[in-house]
Amino acid sequence: MSRPEELFLDEPFRTLWAGQDAFAAARALQGTVLRELEGRRTLRTEVAGRGYYAKLHRGVGWGEIFKNLVTARLPVLGAEHEWRAINRLTELGVDTMKAVAFGRRGSNPAKLESFIVTEELAPTVSLEDYCRDWPARPPAPALKRALIARVAQMAGKMHRGGVNHRDCYICHFLLHTEPAPTPGQLRLSLIDLHRAQVREGAAGRRGRPATPRRWRDKDLAALHFSTLEIGLTARDRLRFLRAYFDRPLREVLDAEADLLAYLGREGARLMERYRRKYAPHLSHPLPREGGRGKGS
Repeated sequence: MSRPEELFLDEPFRTLWAGQDAFAAARALQGTVLRELEGRRTLRTEVAGRGYYAKLHRGVGWGEIFKNLVTARLPVLGAEHEWRAINRLTELGVDTMKAVAFGRRGSNPAKLESFIVTEELAPTVSLEDYCRDWPARPPAPALKRALIARVAQMAGKMHRGGVNHRDCYICHFLLHTEPAPTPGQLRLSLIDLHRAQVREGAAGRRGRPATPRRWRDKDLAALHFSTLEIGLTARDRLRFLRAYFDRPLREVLDAEADLLAYLGREGARLMERYRRKYAPHLSHPLPREGGRGKGS
């Protein structure tokens, strides 16, 4: 059964593309190309002096779909993943990007045409960059604790709301820098949602999180791995768990012993893979595996 075309336009694109084929207009956007892959193009553009990020999907082809399936990876077929994730996170109260244009048309999974345009989040800095020098220049303890709590709360809301990121590294948490962050006033936005999975309903049976444990744990392992070299202490990680689960720490440690063991194993495995693959070639401490940039 063919699916109806979907189209959402907010300003300034509602006016800018009035009377045009929005899909053709999106393809015609000009700007700095940040990533060019088979089937997907990401660029930064400006309209009336304001920055926007556009992701243009033109179909990945059956070969790419089958390649992902045989390697047990879920293929990204278009911009719909990001569109749905942005909307759900906004509903859940998790700060993220604001979409100002989205379109999807076609029924053949290999030839879906779609696009999404989001407002640039600026001025911001990724947590990866913000925390890079913490081992040599530790932050104020209160600010570090506030950032840990905020990341934990965002991840907890996301997972309890049925969303998992699939690239949940600290480089995808952007810290807004105006005004300067303080323990009592800081804002983080979660980006790069093109691989995210979104489920219906806020919670499963008996109040269990709507995100399956397997996917929840993968996100938490990615977060754990991406913070291994920024000088966090064991106490910092316990603070994260208490804020993430929003339960007394003793209860968390009793109920989540398997998770803690998994985080240790998976963190070590990811670090070994990183050092083998990336360390000889890159100067920054940890890889940006899922994309980069303020609106990627």
